[in-house]
Amino acid sequence: MSFPDVVVTGIGATTPLGGDAKSTWDGLVAGRSGVTKLQGDWSERFDLDVRIAAHLAVEPTEVLPRVEARRLDRCEQVALVAAREAWADAGRPEVDPERLAVVVGTGIGGALTILHQDDLLEEHGKRKVSPLTVPMLMPNGPAAWVGLDLGSRGGVHAPVSACASGAEAMAWAWRMLRSGEVDVVVAGGAEACITSLPVAGFSQMRAMSTRNDEPERASRPFDAQRDGFVLGEGAGLLVLEREDYAKARGARVYAKLAGVGTSADAHHITAPDPEGKGAARAITKALTTGGLSPADIGHVNAHATSTPVGDVAEAIAIQSSVGSHPVITAPKSALGHLLGGSGAVESMATVLSLHHGVVPPTLNLENLDPRVQLDVVAGEARDVKLEAAVNDSFGFGGHNVALAFTRV
Repeated sequence: MSFPDVVVTGIGATTPLGGDAKSTWDGLVAGRSGVTKLQGDWSERFDLDVRIAAHLAVEPTEVLPRVEARRLDRCEQVALVAAREAWADAGRPEVDPERLAVVVGTGIGGALTILHQDDLLEEHGKRKVSPLTVPMLMPNGPAAWVGLDLGSRGGVHAPVSACASGAEAMAWAWRMLRSGEVDVVVAGGAEACITSLPVAGFSQMRAMSTRNDEPERASRPFDAQRDGFVLGEGAGLLVLEREDYAKARGARVYAKLAGVGTSADAHHITAPDPEGKGAARAITKALTTGGLSPADIGHVNAHATSTPVGDVAEAIAIQSSVGSHPVITAPKSALGHLLGGSGAVESMATVLSLHHGVVPPTLNLENLDPRVQLDVVAGEARDVKLEAAVNDSFGFGGHNVALAFTRV
């Protein structure tokens, strides 16, 4: 039995580097950082150890109509902004609504809504609680609103796999398209939870950088002096289509999503398998389903959050599954960690690396950890002739997702 190939025909994003895909990509290639001091006074009020974050470069309320924005949690807002850009970039396909699906993952969902509405309930009673509270806080909210916006009747799904959610959405879309269930899927991830409780929780885990005096230098994947991730916010959405369908309508194609791989560590609720075995299995599955060999892979867009344990485990996984030859980059050094949105935004970056033959630099890599035996791009972007690349994503709970892309 033959399965249809899956191609990327549209991209959209809103991130700490820019309010759209182009400005985000340009920022990555230029080596700009989106990390700044935390906005608001709550970090001082709660005496938090972390005082930095990667806030959105463009407020979604400046893009969306005011009335619409008020009905949405910030996580839902960024998903809609990115989805509309991706849909327009794909040429607004005239697809049968029953052959159109949406898959948008998130790690946390409407955190800002649930915390704000709880404050209102505590301070003013039930009459101040919004009747839109539940639609705004539910983790499937971003997917649901994108589905409503596009009129999708082929399915609306919301994988919640912590920081692998956006990548898992892409894998889910790939399987739907390969099965012939639908013709077009808008897939990706969204997250917006820069507020006191998530920051305090991650900080208490000692997972976040406290390089508060040097925000732009705080996220330093694979560097020997890394001390944790920087929380970011944003969304990335891609339009995926069956290749035959895309060709029939004359669509511009960026790249092919050739294969996907998923696995679970079964090791620890937050810590990765230190030997990277689960991550390596996911990467190997992505190559196998894509009909690729390790030698085919010229680039890996790494999850690399800048945590002491995670970066080394990932480096071991890449080396054992693909080898030491691919050119590596770690976008979280510039974007911060977008949690459920990261895998999708970084998939977009992987696609554009293939499309343009350019790998963005990893920021703040001054002293490569000797345990990382990889070719990590630092300093400036590197021109590389690429035919195939992998984007990997991992999440609390032991979720591992790898996506293999190829040139067309």
